[in-house]
Amino acid sequence: MLRDILSITGKPGLYKLVNRGNNMLIVESLLDGKRTPTYARDKIVSLGEISMYTMGEDIALSEVLTKLGEKEGLKETTIDPKKADNDELRNFFGEVLPDFDRDRVYPSDIRKLIQWYNILVNAGITDFTVDEEGEEISLEEKKIETKKPAPQAQVKTQKAAASSVRTGVGAKKG
Repeated sequence: MLRDILSITGKPGLYKLVNRGNNMLIVESLLDGKRTPTYARDKIVSLGEISMYTMGEDIALSEVLTKLGEKEGLKETTIDPKKADNDELRNFFGEVLPDFDRDRVYPSDIRKLIQWYNILVNAGITDFTVDEEGEEISLEEKKIETKKPAPQAQVKTQKAAASSVRTGVGAKKG
């Protein structure tokens, strides 16, 4: 489910991938339901591709959201990320993921994670798994896939034909 949920730099909230257009993706805001196009110049990140730093192996965001959902009962968080100070955020997140790397996970990251969790829960999305079924295409490949490559083979054959015509004309004597 998280593969189709996107974060777009410069735009608030989270977005659901609806469709692909020509050189763009059509996304729907989870906050207000409005559909908008996003283009190749926009920095788009799928939540299924994000992980969090821990003292051991990094943990996928889907696992962190699942643990947060277990702690909060799949309801909005009890802590307000905008009003909480840095120590409150770290203590709260320590209850969810005790071995998170306190040096590399900043309070701003925890705020964003809590905001994303609340947006997902309010939108009715409580399945935080990453879809592994079917054909997997990363967002970068989706962007590249929509661009049409130039027909280089056709250009080469035209050049080859033009040079053979010149050679044939110059070879005739008569």
